[in-house]
Amino acid sequence: MRKLLKPKREVGIVGYGAYVPMYRIKAEEIGRVWGVSSFPIEEKAVPGLDEDALTIGLEAARNALKRAGIDPKLIRAVWFGSESKPYAVKPTGTVIAEAIGATPDVSTADFEFACKAGTEALQTAISFVGSEMADYAMAIGADTAQGRPGDHLEFTAGAGGAAFIVGPKSSETVAYFEGSYSYVTDTPDFWRRQHEHYPRHGNRFTGEPAYFHHIINAAKTLMEELGLTVNDFDYAVFHQPNVKFPLTVAKILGIPKEKVLPGLLTGKIGNTYSGATMVGVSAVLDIAKPGDRILWVSFGSGAGSDAFSVVVQDAIEEKRDLAPKVKDYVERKKYIDYALYAKARRKFIL
Repeated sequence: MRKLLKPKREVGIVGYGAYVPMYRIKAEEIGRVWGVSSFPIEEKAVPGLDEDALTIGLEAARNALKRAGIDPKLIRAVWFGSESKPYAVKPTGTVIAEAIGATPDVSTADFEFACKAGTEALQTAISFVGSEMADYAMAIGADTAQGRPGDHLEFTAGAGGAAFIVGPKSSETVAYFEGSYSYVTDTPDFWRRQHEHYPRHGNRFTGEPAYFHHIINAAKTLMEELGLTVNDFDYAVFHQPNVKFPLTVAKILGIPKEKVLPGLLTGKIGNTYSGATMVGVSAVLDIAKPGDRILWVSFGSGAGSDAFSVVVQDAIEEKRDLAPKVKDYVERKKYIDYALYAKARRKFIL
């Protein structure tokens, strides 16, 4: 039985874009308030008072359009993945589609699968274009910082997002997908019930049976199906809830740390959840050369992983400078204290 997910026609990335809010809070500032002295990351990005997952996704979408250079009316799907969408009952995708000028001849939907909601939308976009139902589709992954006050998630949960416009592989695509694979089981490692403000984590379930099991199996199966080994990849981007986990996965798979570090941004901006690996891949595309191959594996609690093999094309050289790079957003920052952070996230408003 073939496990590889491969569309009828080859699909590539026409345009990509990321966005990270400028505000930062240092981990030591959070630790000062809660009496914690050791931190999993240095600092994280948090949204401003007028930012949410929708505005983050919209900025990323606009950047993707700048690189794509196509009429937004040609985009026949705008799919948005998030854990922190602003409306419980009202799609976010419709707002973004309207704002970028893609309506009304467009399909929209909001995707949910914890931290891999963005790549779930991307899998669907690839199949939409690959089946020849449409020539262009957009997938977005964006989230805002979530974490119960004092919980360890408060140190790592950041804000940011990325958008990818996919279309038929051509000289205009900056990279193309060799294939993809999804690995899913029902593993209760992380959840949030309706009406709860903050997610809960299953402690002993979050590591070995959830994160590591799914990412490693997804990566290995993808490589086996494509007849590739870790030596065939120039970069690897894994879901990054912290700095340690993706580096551990790389070690288990036999991938040198140097191939992971360019897309490992959690230490600087936190875990952007639904857009974490999408932002990481965007950072890699900002520096990759034509012919480079990227191993891309997301993870979503609940639990599952999407794995992609992406090959960079010549068009990257002329398109990457058409929009701000991830590095530009990472280096553009303004520090705030815990009081302003708590106010912006409405942590103490009942």
